[in-house]
Amino acid sequence: MSDASQLLQRLARTAATPAEKSFVTSPGDRTVTAAAKVISNNSYNLYNVRMVELRDPPTPPILVGDQFTALNLAEPSNSQGSLPADIYVLISKVGEKYAFYAPV
Repeated sequence: MSDASQLLQRLARTAATPAEKSFVTSPGDRTVTAAAKVISNNSYNLYNVRMVELRDPPTPPILVGDQFTALNLAEPSNSQGSLPADIYVLISKVGEKYAFYAPV
């Protein structure tokens, strides 16, 4: 058999059993997601947070980097936030802003 015939047979087998794949892309910069710790409320639904480095249990996560602000998308933007400090969240950078979703 020629290489072309083998290739055609392989493609025919692959086409007979299609694998469904899906993914999400964002235009421009990639969305960065990381673990972070809520330090305090800044104002409204804006919180002071720090990234953390995750370790194997029972070692707690280690704070890394400087403090910055992030929005909690689970709270209204026109009322004071009530999320307690010292909780861990997954945070994403979308464009120039950081955001997380943590119900209170």
